[in-house]
Amino acid sequence: MTKNPFARAVPAALLGAALSAPALPALADIKDYRFELVQEEAKVGEAVIAVRLVDKRSGKPVPDAVVFAKRLDMAPDAMEEMATKVEQVPSTEPGVYRFKAKLSMQGRWRLSLAAKVQGETGTVEDKLVLQAAK
Repeated sequence: MTKNPFARAVPAALLGAALSAPALPALADIKDYRFELVQEEAKVGEAVIAVRLVDKRSGKPVPDAVVFAKRLDMAPDAMEEMATKVEQVPSTEPGVYRFKAKLSMQGRWRLSLAAKVQGETGTVEDKLVLQAAK
């Protein structure tokens, strides 16, 4: 049997490299994100509702998410069938997502949102309640 000096050196070098590699940052969980209303009140009629998607760990806004589900109804006032169309409109502030809707009457409106965050698996889902007043 011949002794190869590399037979033991290679596994030892690989083990040393693995142990000295920097640790990867902890991955976020989809539960680490939430939507927040920028303003909790809107006027009856044509309204623009702004929400902020926030990383709960840092408190920082999360830009470039893809909001793909949105619904606005009066479920908090026991009128879930009273729904209105929601249209996403451009925003100039990173991490703030704006939606245009017609609030037909005073009361509490529930905004239901679902979004995908870049680099994360899963879907951020949230339900926010805003007050419509004259």
